[in-house]
Amino acid sequence: MSNKDESPACIDIREDNLLALSAEVLDTLLRDHTTGRNIFWATHDYEALGSEYDYHSEILPHLITGEHGMIIRPRVLKSKESQAVRAKDMAEVFTPSWVCNAQNNLVDEAWFGRKDVFNVEGTTNHTWKANPNKIEFPEGKTWKDYVRATRMEITCGEAPYLVSRYDATTGEPIPIEQRIGLLDRKLRVISENVDASGDWLEWAQTAYKNIYAFEWQGDNLLLAREALLYTFIEYYQAKFGKAPLLKSINYIAYIISWNLWQMDGLKGVIPNSCRDNVPEFVQTLFGEEVRMVYCDGCQQDNIQVHNGKYCLIRDWGVKDPRTGEQNRKIRFIDLMKK
Repeated sequence: MSNKDESPACIDIREDNLLALSAEVLDTLLRDHTTGRNIFWATHDYEALGSEYDYHSEILPHLITGEHGMIIRPRVLKSKESQAVRAKDMAEVFTPSWVCNAQNNLVDEAWFGRKDVFNVEGTTNHTWKANPNKIEFPEGKTWKDYVRATRMEITCGEAPYLVSRYDATTGEPIPIEQRIGLLDRKLRVISENVDASGDWLEWAQTAYKNIYAFEWQGDNLLLAREALLYTFIEYYQAKFGKAPLLKSINYIAYIISWNLWQMDGLKGVIPNSCRDNVPEFVQTLFGEEVRMVYCDGCQQDNIQVHNGKYCLIRDWGVKDPRTGEQNRKIRFIDLMKK
């Protein structure tokens, strides 16, 4: 399933290339809409490079471009020692594409009511063969329903369940016609049913608005966001033989920056934002005293009452009943109350 002319290095999306494409695009991919700042490193891996690479520091464009342009790399291109440390410290384990494919196939089997919709899995050698025919939809469902169906990858790493530009464990590039991600499948369906570029772009935006993921570590999150952005460009080029306009790339980057966010998945908050068992200095009439601050959510293991900063996402297409704002912003944990 690999292109013989491609080397593993081609899977690495360079931040310098993003900067050359548009500083706005890179800024958007680094944005955290909950804090209004940038996503932060949330890993100790880069601290030897200086204080700006500290665990709690924001990821800024100048830290990952120019002479620092090779700092953030896909896991498969990192050293074995670095991979082992991250697996130990952050339980970072990446799933082979054949496993992602098998599990995504189960999702589609439930949705379509039949097996082998997008591909047929090999029985012995961890491969698959894409269905060469146009995807057929069951009675009562259409390709538009499929594109609008919401999907989410939890603790997404580099998002191998959403897009499959390469196998996250081997680094092997995957040709577009053999890709198996949940978003890849939506974009394939759009390309099979839409010919006008304007309509294609509209439906691609709908597909991206219905794909979600969260991740703890900032470098992984940026890699995932970049992979989703380049996937959009690659499918558009495959369909129309040219690159999409910059304004279209910018808008997809904006959707991605909302739909793939940095979060502690057990608490629903920005990682390490809870204040639990920490001193707080309080001004009193006669001076200053110290009291301890506790987080009820951390103490009680209750996701609804943390004192950290709860992560916001956009509910695309839904108007906020209080403000009238389209594409309302909601806390991720509020979805759990429904």
